[in-house]
Amino acid sequence: MTSVTPVSFENTAIAFASKSDAELFKMYTLFATMNNNFLVKTGGKLVSKAFRWNLPVKFLIKPTIFSHFCGGENLLECNKVIQELAQANIGTILDYSVEGENDENSFDATYKEILATIEKAHRSKNIPFSVFKVTGIADAILLKKVQDKEPLNPTEEQAFNRAYNRVNTICERAHRYAVRVFIDAEESWFQETIDRLAIDMMTRYNQEQVIVYNTYQLYRQDRLDVLRKDYEDAVAGSYWLGAKLVRGAYLEKEARVAQEKGYPNPINPSKAATDKLFNDAMVFCLEHLDRIAFCAGTHNEESCYLLLKLMAQYNIPPNDFRVYFAQLYGMSDNLSYNLAHAGYNVAKYVPYGPVEAVLPYLLRRADENTAIAGQSSREFNLIKKEMERRKKVKTTTK
Repeated sequence: MTSVTPVSFENTAIAFASKSDAELFKMYTLFATMNNNFLVKTGGKLVSKAFRWNLPVKFLIKPTIFSHFCGGENLLECNKVIQELAQANIGTILDYSVEGENDENSFDATYKEILATIEKAHRSKNIPFSVFKVTGIADAILLKKVQDKEPLNPTEEQAFNRAYNRVNTICERAHRYAVRVFIDAEESWFQETIDRLAIDMMTRYNQEQVIVYNTYQLYRQDRLDVLRKDYEDAVAGSYWLGAKLVRGAYLEKEARVAQEKGYPNPINPSKAATDKLFNDAMVFCLEHLDRIAFCAGTHNEESCYLLLKLMAQYNIPPNDFRVYFAQLYGMSDNLSYNLAHAGYNVAKYVPYGPVEAVLPYLLRRADENTAIAGQSSREFNLIKKEMERRKKVKTTTK
């Protein structure tokens, strides 16, 4: 069994080492606010209305919730966060989080921005991955029609070909620069189209090493079976399977649409079932590292501890390039910083974009921290614990 450095996610000294007392107090205030469901719901609606009415609220949002969860408004502004994370041996995944207008001009603008993130990653050892959503560069309605095998008219055929070419160019550029790229998972009613695109890109660009990763949302009952099938295809095709494992991001929407359309809900019946499927997927990946490189995108401490235990059990060193941990910027620093301190491969998803354009993402993060059982309280209590620890240190050193 591989000897590894013990990791404790309770070690707040390591988790918040990069934060000054002032920054820690700012985090304390932010998470105290997010502990209040009423304030999150009401404040989110008010901020959204303020931006729609062109009221001057950006000066309030940018230095608070935006700066906590985002890297900046553009790639240049992200440099400070990239360097801050790099000092703790944490990589950055630049995530252009602007939700487009669903037209060709918007798709082209997002496409060019994704290429710019790949260029930046190529020039920096601190950016191990790029990432994109297919719906940022393609019409979701068109993706659904393709999945449903509905005939496309000539205009739609041309639009889908443009979308395919954007995906291909992104992955080709990533391959040329040896930059790994995540293709994010989305809603089930067009996820199969995304899956087919991802596998097509893997067969092209993952022959020598893993470049393209597909994302598996393990809150879906069928995803482990899909992962296993994709592995078999990768073995048969002699290419690497890149897998990003997550629990999932569209739970309420999936359940609502399934009920409206009258088909079985594709989501697991309980959180426990999702946790089990996620952990089973990690085990499967670890047992098949001959053809799989994977990233465990999780804020779940039990899953992280399990992966550490399994890596030691399978004699996989902490810095093995085939295994990564990832968390969102501004969340679960107790996981990211302690894992990186112990020598594991860790990266943070760092969203960026104009404040008003990234607002939907920010409101989801605030809502998510409030909705996930104990998430906001967990963050808040860890921050409070570190503030108390620092106070004691100052008292004893006087």
